[in-house]
Amino acid sequence: MKLVSFAIPCYNSAAYMRHCIESILPGGDELEIIIVDDGSGKDNTLEIAEEYEAKYPGVCRAVHQENGGHGEAVNAGLRNAKGLFFKVVDSDDWLDSEVLLRVLEKLREQVLAGTPVDMFVANFVYDKVGQERKKVMRYKTAFPEDRIFGWKEVKHFLLGQYILMHSVIYRTEMLRDCGLELPKHTFYVDNIFVYQPLPFVKNIYYMDENLYHYFIGREDQSVNEQVMIGRIDQQIRVNQFMADCCNLAAVQPPKLRNYMFHYLEIITTISSVLAIRSGTEENMEKKRKLWEYFRKKDLKLWWRLRMGFLGQGVNLPGKVGNRLTIMAYKLSQKFYGFN
Repeated sequence: MKLVSFAIPCYNSAAYMRHCIESILPGGDELEIIIVDDGSGKDNTLEIAEEYEAKYPGVCRAVHQENGGHGEAVNAGLRNAKGLFFKVVDSDDWLDSEVLLRVLEKLREQVLAGTPVDMFVANFVYDKVGQERKKVMRYKTAFPEDRIFGWKEVKHFLLGQYILMHSVIYRTEMLRDCGLELPKHTFYVDNIFVYQPLPFVKNIYYMDENLYHYFIGREDQSVNEQVMIGRIDQQIRVNQFMADCCNLAAVQPPKLRNYMFHYLEIITTISSVLAIRSGTEENMEKKRKLWEYFRKKDLKLWWRLRMGFLGQGVNLPGKVGNRLTIMAYKLSQKFYGFN
């Protein structure tokens, strides 16, 4: 059995996937790299995946499937994973190879001690094109460092500080036990990937190291704001999936429940702001239906979302309210460096 399975979803990724794969290879034989070609048709993604499989047998595996979207590529990686732990690395991102070796050493140490954690967390870097000073997402304010802990020991999450796909390594069997299966042909499913398993996570380890480099800057990238507006239906689908995947009121302990509420709150805010930013009546109607969905599903949850600071902000009445919302969004965008 391998220590860690790294899944790399690829769709027409020939221009940058080598950098991603090469950054993981220094981990050696105790890991596997599952390169999932998600029906690429415009370049030689599959040929590159097969090239690495031939060159690094037992480490790299090429998996080809009909196009099913990012989520189905992650599903394929999980179905094929033989590692005790599982991590997704997008094909245009990469890992710090030296930090990777230290992470693997710690995971190995925990396995040998009989204490493999459900969730291993490390920092990630927003590697934004043209930005000299790269923002790093750290978790020192929220998590104890360099020891195993549970949700009751979690401290304070800052505004804008969330556990994202880039920062987690999950125990593989825990992901399977929680029934994780991401929707096909849908972007932004990384939010589901980190959200749905959380109630199944009993023990956590945090290492204050910058492992993952999250590339931001391609015009066609899924997190580009105009691209997100064009895919608002998919953003809303993910939003609703997150609300449906667990009974938030029953989640224990309260610290985890509060964290999951705030994560759902920020995703709902993003959905709402995208509708406002689009400037179309059609998307504003989608926003209204999203909030109505919450109201019909769980009145208490809707009320808490609606009366929170963010909920009130995205539901300010009229054109003036929309302009104020967009101003606040732009300030947040500049401060946190997203999109």
